[in-house]
Amino acid sequence: MHDRLDHLRDSWLNLLLTALCASLAWLIAREAFSDRAAFFAPIAAILTLGLAVGQRGRRAFEIGLGVALGIGIADLLVLAIGDGTWQLGVVVALAMAAAVLAGGGPLLVNQAAISGALVVALQNGAGAFSGTRFIDAVIGSAVALLANALIPSNPLRMVRREAEPLLRELGGTLEQVARALEAHDVEGGRAALDRARALDLQVERLREALDVGQETTTLAPSRRRARGGLAPYANAVSQIDHAVRNTRVLARRAVGAIEQDDRVPEMAIDAIRELAIVLPDLAAYLADPGAAEDAEAAMIQAAAHATAALDVTSNLSANMIVGQVRSMAVDLLGVAGVEADEAREAVREARIRTGI
Repeated sequence: MHDRLDHLRDSWLNLLLTALCASLAWLIAREAFSDRAAFFAPIAAILTLGLAVGQRGRRAFEIGLGVALGIGIADLLVLAIGDGTWQLGVVVALAMAAAVLAGGGPLLVNQAAISGALVVALQNGAGAFSGTRFIDAVIGSAVALLANALIPSNPLRMVRREAEPLLRELGGTLEQVARALEAHDVEGGRAALDRARALDLQVERLREALDVGQETTTLAPSRRRARGGLAPYANAVSQIDHAVRNTRVLARRAVGAIEQDDRVPEMAIDAIRELAIVLPDLAAYLADPGAAEDAEAAMIQAAAHATAALDVTSNLSANMIVGQVRSMAVDLLGVAGVEADEAREAVREARIRTGI
């Protein structure tokens, strides 16, 4: 219940905005078209805004096109074959097929089917083709998009809310891998591997937040100044994804080393910990790109310690773990804004640069 209340607190403004837009769209459509039902207007507003704040422009387009396809096909078929149970099935099937051929996503396809079904079920075959339902959908979507532009969400806050917990969790996973190697704890290593696998969902949420933020800066003039603040996150998200994948491989290698009783040098474990410690600093860098210098030095030092570990042992497990640490150092240098070639060169020369 605590988590649900937190979610409600995060969503209350969007819930209120959706309710107000639905009412306003219905009022405008009724006033514009002589006090008729106008049920497509609030539906379009609700679907355009929704609980998810991203892709509202695309949703508005898909709703309008879906309504046009569904109503157009339904009106023409009802005139040709009448209304009834099997006719409704034919209308829904053809409306969905047309939406698929138009290249639409699930929202467009479903909206076309719903619109066609409503025409058959509610109109009972009376009348000719009517454009007012399509205009209802346009009104609803337009009201929703206007409200989204005038009362936009904060794009930087949304992205930071996803990035900071992700980087903290990534650091915690690396620390758990280090503890498992240090204690020779195979169950701890497997738990770290499960934890690493769960990070994929957080990466997807970060990507979605970035998409929402970038759309918001396009649709809402008051948020265009946030584009510069989003740029470090947009540049970093692929590198964070690579780091998550490398963490998953590292955890798997750690489990294998423990199971095979291979020795992993202490310096390699220290290198994993150094990367874990530096991750909160990367969150600070993304919020303030001027704060990256210490983080870069720490990642290069971690790469140096990992490479130096091979002076102690060169068994296969140690080699693979060192390789993963070095790869992660390159990924995280990329998060800090270092170009890929420069990051690889820094990791290759890490021992020379640090004197380790």
